Amino acid sequence: MFFILSKILVYAIMPMTLLCGLFVWSAFTKKQPRKSRLFYVALALLLFFSNDFIANEMISQWEIPFTPYSQIKKKYIYAVVLTGVTKHEPGFHDRVFFNRGADRVTHTVQLYKLGIIKKILVSGGSGRLTSIDRKEADEVEEALLLMGVKSEDILKEGLSRNTHESAVAVKKMLQGHTTPADCLLVTSGYHMRRAAACFENEGWPVDTFTVDFLSHPRNFYFDTLLLPKTEAIGNWQMMIRELAGLISYKLAGYA
Repeated sequence: MFFILSKILVYAIMPMTLLCGLFVWSAFTKKQPRKSRLFYVALALLLFFSNDFIANEMISQWEIPFTPYSQIKKKYIYAVVLTGVTKHEPGFHDRVFFNRGADRVTHTVQLYKLGIIKKILVSGGSGRLTSIDRKEADEVEEALLLMGVKSEDILKEGLSRNTHESAVAVKKMLQGHTTPADCLLVTSGYHMRRAAACFENEGWPVDTFTVDFLSHPRNFYFDTLLLPKTEAIGNWQMMIRELAGLISYKLAGYA
């Protein structure tokens, strides 16, 4: 039930949901003063959420900074890679299709080939409300093998539907075989706060390696300051989703 309710809540508070709701309300309300107020409020919010400078300032504060490879001073046995990066194309199962976030896979392979990690544990089944015939862990494993990772160095956990379930499953798999100090958690910069909190809550505090950043270096270009951008709205949506997820996880005792 928590899984379903959390998905519904996230969609309900998204900026695009709010904006569309206000514009529709403005279009159909019969009272002229209310129609005007709703329209201008929606327009103001649209300009705010689509401003790249504001969105970038907010997301850069939320994301956990990246770590240069040269600053990693220890070796790890496992990199724990969280999924959520592949997309499912019905009828096309002869290859892996990636969404944004492929850095979770490619940068982990780089860690592996640099000798910083020995093995890769891929965690994640599907976060969809409806079932699918391919698990993300299987798809990521397929990509890892194509990139030259040895099959004996890949472990999979393909049943978890969210970050909390991944933390529980990973601890169950690794406890008794290694320690949290020998594990490196790999996920996107915007997702790392919630992910690390889940693992720590399960008594499996791990070092972190963030990838896939939404933010960019601060600049004061004309288009950044003044031109509306759909990417800015997308960054707000991602940050609000993660913030709502972290709050709901804390309330549920998952983080």
